[in-house]
Order: sequence, then C-alpha cells, then structure tokens
Amino acid sequence: MSSKPQMPTLVLLHGLLGDAQDWGEVIAGLEGIHCLALDLPGHGQNHHVQVGSFEAFHHWLGDTLITHGVRRYCLLGYSLGGRLALYHASRQPPGLEALWLESAHPGLPASERAARIAHDERWATRFEQEPLENVLADWYQQPVFVDLTEVEHSRQIQRRLANHGSAIASMLRSTSLGHQPSLWQWLEDTSLPVGYFSGQRDAKFHHLASRLASVAPRLRHITLEGGHNLHSKQPDDISHNLNAWYQTLG
Repeated sequence: MSSKPQMPTLVLLHGLLGDAQDWGEVIAGLEGIHCLALDLPGHGQNHHVQVGSFEAFHHWLGDTLITHGVRRYCLLGYSLGGRLALYHASRQPPGLEALWLESAHPGLPASERAARIAHDERWATRFEQEPLENVLADWYQQPVFVDLTEVEHSRQIQRRLANHGSAIASMLRSTSLGHQPSLWQWLEDTSLPVGYFSGQRDAKFHHLASRLASVAPRLRHITLEGGHNLHSKQPDDISHNLNAWYQTLG
C-alpha cells in the first residue's frame, strides 16, 4: 500500500550494536506508513561516521533528514536510539510530529552520571581492545537482557559480529547515559505526542516508564509482554500501536 502524501515519515533509530535492519519485522507490519530506518553513527553503513556528543548527533540527524527529503516525521527509537531521539526532540526540530520511545532512559540525576561514564568507559575499552565475540558474550549477560533464551543469546552475538569495535567504543563514549541531560522535565512539559513502550519482564525500564507516566500525564505508556528488546519479540504489537496512531492523522 502506498503511503498517503500527508503522512509524516516514520524515522527509526536502533540501539547500540544494532543496525537499520533490526526494524524489519516492525516495518513489515505497518500500513501505508513511509519509513526511514537509519544506521546510527558508528554502526552498519555509517560505521565510519563519528559524532562527539548528543548535540552533534542532533545536527547529524537533521542533516540526514534533509538529505533524504524528509520534512515531516515521527521518531521511534530503541534504547540508545531512543535516548538520541529524545534529545533530538527536546531541541524542538521543525517537522517533528511525534516521539515513540522503546526501553529508553530519560536521564540520570547529576549525582549518578560520573559513575555511569566510568562504567561505559570500561565497556568502550573492552570493545576497542578485546575480540568482539568475547565482549558481546559478556554484554548480553547484563541484567537488562535476562529474557533472552540461550539460542537467542547466541543468535544475537552472531548478528552483532559485523560491528567495528573501535566505532562502537567511540559511540559509547560520546553518547553515554552519563553525558545525557535529564529530560524528565521536558517530557513532563512537552505538548509533543509521546509514546513509551516497555516490557513487563524488563523490570528496570518498566519501572522507569511507570514513573515517567505518573509525572508526565500526556505521555502514553504502552506495556507489552516481553523484555528490553520489544521490537524483536513483539513487532506486531508495536506495528499495531503505530498504525492506530497514524490512522488518527487521516
């Protein structure tokens, strides 16, 4: 089905270690929505691109959308991609009509940021210096990925072996959660439509999303069965919610 000309483009931003193809099943379930799934800097076809900060990413995204002729758009971002989408939205770019977040952190209190920067630096050093397969094996043992089965764990490692360790390290340093400004207040105040997908089995981010919904009454919190990576486990549910929202625009 061809997209209606008045519909904003859905721009999709994957998480750390991912690429644009991660959204394939979600896109397959969308009805008449023009999509642009991007490889983040340091990833996929853009592994050679480096951005030094959230602000630099904001400008990179704006330039990329111009290159693709995108004037009106909605953003959907997962994890790191969600944090980058959130920062970009907070800069009030012209043409942005909605923001969808999946398992994305709105920002730490200032007292916790230095520890997070140090934590991410340890991972970045490993990505730079160690065989990628070894680092990935440990990366996917983190509590946030607890719902992965053994088969899914192995498959995820195999999919991510195409990454360049030094490029991932650079992106991890530049976009550490410790460098991200807290955007809780912005989410509370914004008039932009915002949706947040969280998984019932992702205790940390489901709790974060519930807290967020309690202080940002206009935010739409959508709880799905699953863990951190919902677009992989529940792509049809995400597509269904996006289709429903886009139908309100018609």
